[in-house]
Amino acid sequence: MKPINVGLLGIGTVGGGTFTVLKRNEAEIARRAGRPIRISVVADKNLELAKQVTAGGVRLTDDAFSVVTDPDVDIVVELIGGYGIAKELVLKAIEHGKHVVTANKALLAVHGTEIFAAAQKKGVMVGFEAAVAGGIPIIKAVREGLAANRIQWIAGIINGTTNFILSEMRDKGLPFADVLKEAQRLGYAEADPTFDVEGVDAAHKITLLSALAFGTPVQFKSAYIEGISRLEAADIKYAEQLGYRIKLLGITRRKEKGIELRVHPTLIPARRLIANVEGAMNAVLVQADAVGSTLYYGKGAGAEPTASAVIADLVDVTRMHTADPENRVPHLAFQPDQLADTPILPMAEVETAYYLRLRVEDKAGVLADVTRILADQSISIDALLQREPAEGEAQTDIIILTHVCIERQADAAIARIEALPAVKGKVTRLRLEQLNG
Repeated sequence: MKPINVGLLGIGTVGGGTFTVLKRNEAEIARRAGRPIRISVVADKNLELAKQVTAGGVRLTDDAFSVVTDPDVDIVVELIGGYGIAKELVLKAIEHGKHVVTANKALLAVHGTEIFAAAQKKGVMVGFEAAVAGGIPIIKAVREGLAANRIQWIAGIINGTTNFILSEMRDKGLPFADVLKEAQRLGYAEADPTFDVEGVDAAHKITLLSALAFGTPVQFKSAYIEGISRLEAADIKYAEQLGYRIKLLGITRRKEKGIELRVHPTLIPARRLIANVEGAMNAVLVQADAVGSTLYYGKGAGAEPTASAVIADLVDVTRMHTADPENRVPHLAFQPDQLADTPILPMAEVETAYYLRLRVEDKAGVLADVTRILADQSISIDALLQREPAEGEAQTDIIILTHVCIERQADAAIARIEALPAVKGKVTRLRLEQLNG
């Protein structure tokens, strides 16, 4: 049978992995897909690198637009990244009737609604399994495997860089800045790590999972994003003493008035499986009404793990290449005319529990004042840890875990606590999730 011809845009880490895995497993992949899948052309600005990776086996060009308009190309794989030229290329490929496979979570989180609408109109598919959690097939699980379920919430460790940093901070008791340097040396963190450590990368991914879970357009601009750069080793230590681990989580939850969509450092009970995901690994926990909790774990990045997801999409597109567009799996799991205009809740309306660390003068009455303020805001205390001051010091730490409350109540309480004369500096506030269904 005639092969499916693929135009590959970008032959960097993931592009190189995709080329290698497709070549190595071509017979097995063809048996699954029903016909051969071959990369017929590669576009990259670095033609010398492209020659090295492909060993001269395919046509090479530095003009990506010539690939997306090539009548012989059936599927375009976009692995360039970013919002700019990648968007132009994807939309141009769709305009020319090409199916698209991409690992570009930033592009889809910001422009996905426009891209999916264009693809729907043209009758082509956009595969993006590799955009979330690397080699873990979480998109297929949420979009297809859990189709019988009403999904209640998703919580994921979906950025390997930050998980590596948090694991090292906990294991070695080192400050964030020192561990970040080590992560950069080992290649886990970029020279400019902002997208990772400030939570933007995780927010792109949880935005896509939220749209798939709840049948809404992608709404990245409404996500709450807080990274780990201000996290202190002391809080990781205190959390451990209280039976919790701190992870950067992407969380999306269905509530009566809307959808929670947030990324922030989160305390999780140490006994939870997801709390024990260490190093650069990813894990996604999905809570649904029929199946209960399901956990998806694996490598969230890397050449071949991500290539695994890219090629899975290529196989899917090849299988459905000639199918009636109306009978294909919808891009966002729900039929396009059935997407809901459910609002994303502002952070002030989110309900969660809290970890609060206060630096206070070691004198009588301070704890009573703090607990009174919390009670005034209808916030109850779940656990409390008061440290003995170090010898010769007049200040100490108080750590409080609260029960679930609305964030605006916590905001009001923290503002009043910080105004107490005996409280020194800002209150450290982290959110806490039980993740117990």
